Amino acid sequence: MKAIVLREYGGPDRLTVEEVPDPVPGPGEVLVEVEAAGVTFVETQVRADRGPRRVELPAVLGNGVAGRALTGDLAGRRVVTTLGGTGGYAELAVAAADQLIPVPDALSAEEAVALLADGRTAMGLFTTAAPRAGEWVLVEAAGGGVGSLLVQLAAAAGARVIGAASSPGKRALAEKLGAELTVDYTDPGWVERVRAAVPDGLDVVFDGVGGEIGAAAQALLRDGGRLSAYGMAGGPMTVAGPRVSAVAFPKTDLRELAGLAMAEAAAGRLRPVIGQRLPLERAADAHAAMEARTVTGKTLLIPADRVR
Repeated sequence: MKAIVLREYGGPDRLTVEEVPDPVPGPGEVLVEVEAAGVTFVETQVRADRGPRRVELPAVLGNGVAGRALTGDLAGRRVVTTLGGTGGYAELAVAAADQLIPVPDALSAEEAVALLADGRTAMGLFTTAAPRAGEWVLVEAAGGGVGSLLVQLAAAAGARVIGAASSPGKRALAEKLGAELTVDYTDPGWVERVRAAVPDGLDVVFDGVGGEIGAAAQALLRDGGRLSAYGMAGGPMTVAGPRVSAVAFPKTDLRELAGLAMAEAAAGRLRPVIGQRLPLERAADAHAAMEARTVTGKTLLIPADRVR
């Protein structure tokens, strides 16, 4: 089979297309024919050896895939699954049988994998931060995979959403999904724009960026406001100060959260935004685009025989 192999840490060009032996499932495992593989920003950090964890090289990156189960009790069914951190950028993948989630008939494999990691993250963050009707909520990276879902969830709850994103296209998407106001957090004046719109302070901040942006967003919270910090794409993870409440990710079954996200999408109440579908062989291009912040929504890799 074809797979994208990382043999040494470095830039996107370190991801190379290779013919490798088909994986063989062991006890309690299932072989999946991959129809779509998700790409996350964390994987770009792992590739560059800047991530929260290291992988043993050579490695095939990719944690989330959707496709058809070829073995096991769900053989022949469309499924979506995590892989334990590696193995997704390939035509075939091996998954733990107890991690498979059947894909609802109303969703495509691409939609399902777009909702796997991002959907469970957004559902978990939203559940614990619990924005209420009338509250002011700032969503950073509002045009990304998780951010675009958080905008929808918060707006559906009746909150007044501010979407922070770095490009006009991403801000336009946030508005389309329900943001009342959008700001460009690469513009030095973005904090003052938010403060002018919400002089009494924000109620909730969803911080998927960290670093200076996360710190600035935290300062916009009112006393007792809720900080939901979950990312470090722009620097160190934001730590809640004494004025605000830190919102922790729920201690919930991740499969359950992913299932909830897919159920919401199947019912038409949540829409995954897929901004980039690239052939598997272009994994390096996918990583480069994500690092350049040019992608709106989720990035997927599609094996050659599945490319439309």
